[in-house]
Amino acid sequence: MITRLVKLSFHKENMELFENIFYSSKPLIDNFSGCQSTNLFCDINHPGQYFTISYWNTEEDLENYRRSELFITTWAKVKPLFNQKAEAWSLQGHIKFLNPDV
Repeated sequence: MITRLVKLSFHKENMELFENIFYSSKPLIDNFSGCQSTNLFCDINHPGQYFTISYWNTEEDLENYRRSELFITTWAKVKPLFNQKAEAWSLQGHIKFLNPDV
């Protein structure tokens, strides 16, 4: 499983529009092949700073989504609203420590 974490920052006047775009797109993303779920979080100390966390079966599923018309059209609506460049990380599974006391 792949966990995709994306940090997005918006000016205050763009927050509601972004949330509307996210929640109208969420069912489509959640039903995209290989997506298990997508969630939105807002930083409690920094209004306008959001994180999306999505779960994908494989990295290929995530890449298929990122090349899809759904992503391209959604991103085209969201990107002009940013006040900073988005940051993204793809994370995989749990790390097993060799020393169980760590």
